[in-house]
Amino acid sequence: MLAAVRSAAKSATTQHAATSRRLLSSSATRRSDALFVHRDTDYNNPKASRIPFEFIPENMKRAQEIISHYPPQYKKAAVIPLLDLGQRQNKGWTSISVMNYVAQLLEMPPMRVYEVATFYTMFNRSPIGENFVQVCTTTPCELRGASEILNTVCQHLGGIKPGDTTKDGKFTVVEVECQGACSNAPMMVVGEDFFEDLTPQSTIKILEAFAKGQKPTPGPQSGRKTAENAAGLTALTSKPYGPGEFCTPEFS
Repeated sequence: MLAAVRSAAKSATTQHAATSRRLLSSSATRRSDALFVHRDTDYNNPKASRIPFEFIPENMKRAQEIISHYPPQYKKAAVIPLLDLGQRQNKGWTSISVMNYVAQLLEMPPMRVYEVATFYTMFNRSPIGENFVQVCTTTPCELRGASEILNTVCQHLGGIKPGDTTKDGKFTVVEVECQGACSNAPMMVVGEDFFEDLTPQSTIKILEAFAKGQKPTPGPQSGRKTAENAAGLTALTSKPYGPGEFCTPEFS
């Protein structure tokens, strides 16, 4: 009798486990190349003898000046400005030779420099085009048509996608987070210049100017100056417009 009870209990347990078993799922497998892992290439490898890098005299002077801002025992704190300086000299991207050189200059383990360069998205770890186009798609820009601006840029440059470089090497396009010009949305950065209050038409005009080797006027493309009120200027002595008018008749 006891054996029969045990057998029935075991059968019920097995049946419950079969019906309540959780199915495991996994994401699609990807090659590790898709991650932030360095892979040696003919244009980016750690052998300084093959792809040497060192600061030109002007930049070395600037680097030493930057390092002097920190106590000797904390000079590694200069890693970010020195990587930025190296990227500027290296045509806009931070190769592993740049990282190794900065590590040597600051007497840091190379891995500590790699950690910084792979964490901050401002360091480009692959070659970029002559004109680096960064289109902001964070909420304020998105609410004012950032997706349309990004699509305009990509389509005008031959149907490329964010992260791609045009075949002629003139443009690289990326989608970025907030660039700090929310009141002038939508906007994009080309090189170090901000182009704001964009429309598809003004965006194409800017890209065409850069393609011709010209430098269009940065800032708002709508005619306003800096971040002044897009609906017009106001003053304490004039009647306000829109929902800002809350004066009651006895005080008007």
